[in-house]
Amino acid sequence: MRSSLDAVPVFEPGVTRLGAVSHHMNFNENHFAPLPSVLDVVRETAASFNRYPDMLNNELVEGIAEHFDVAPENVAVGGGGAAVLQQLLLAVVDQGDEVVFAWRSFEAYPILSSVTGARQIRVPLSGADQDLEAMLDAITDRTRLVFVCNPNNPTGTAVDHTALDAFIDRAPEHVLIVLDEAYRDFVRAPEIPDGIRRYRDRPNVAVLRTFSKAYGLAGLRVAFTVAHPAVARAVRKTALPFGVTRLAERAALASLRAADELSARVEAIVKERERMRGALRAQGWPVAQSEANFLWLCTGERSAEFDEACQRAGVLVRAFPGEGVRITVGAEPANDIVLSIAAEFARS
Repeated sequence: MRSSLDAVPVFEPGVTRLGAVSHHMNFNENHFAPLPSVLDVVRETAASFNRYPDMLNNELVEGIAEHFDVAPENVAVGGGGAAVLQQLLLAVVDQGDEVVFAWRSFEAYPILSSVTGARQIRVPLSGADQDLEAMLDAITDRTRLVFVCNPNNPTGTAVDHTALDAFIDRAPEHVLIVLDEAYRDFVRAPEIPDGIRRYRDRPNVAVLRTFSKAYGLAGLRVAFTVAHPAVARAVRKTALPFGVTRLAERAALASLRAADELSARVEAIVKERERMRGALRAQGWPVAQSEANFLWLCTGERSAEFDEACQRAGVLVRAFPGEGVRITVGAEPANDIVLSIAAEFARS
């Protein structure tokens, strides 16, 4: 085995299944079932499983380009958000180079950085927010890539356009800034920038989007980046051959065509997010404004205890021991169970 793997952190998902009937509010999945129109396409495509997909995913690339009003040469796809992040790292990072990101943030960043042989530089959050000034200070001549998770996972907070513009303007040209916008569809604050619209012409900015969250295709694994043609071309070179299945490609295209139906579902999730946040704050919890499909509860040393209480009630949340609990917005009955548990903890 490679000795360098000893330093690679292992993803710890926590409890993923309960024996009793459970509500899964731990992986930031869309709790709605796939759209009927998307399921129809999946059923039609199932008859061609004996054939390889188009290795270049040309139809999907063109569909994404048209939907987001960019050129096809600006688009590269991969088998899920983590896969595209790894492709970006492989495209720009050599052994011993540095990768900067806020912490706590998406758990794949340290894993993928380590696998590619990079030295990870974790910059502590300022409260629940990413400290862009400190992240700038952490950049050196060995830094090749910076992750900015916007909104941030697991805290849900987002960086506004003023701060992000300044960060990108001041970052050295040799550094690729990856804007991880996996939760962009749930953003409602007007000051939070749409990375594709605002930064599409920046040669050192790549924007990640996924079909796993708002689009509800987490089990099919498909995501993409919009970047400068030179960056997108390099990302395509590092892609796993046939990494996006024909089924995932067809489902993603069908989802783009069902934008109005998906929008209604996203609005329902956002509405429920705000209801939950209001209820938690009324209980006395200092819940930061989330722009994602989850909420961050600062349970500190009681995080494991809170997690166990949820499990006993048939609910799975994502606990980060000693820090807090991330609660995916689910269906209203499941959300009410978590709110009831949170109320008990707030009183004790």
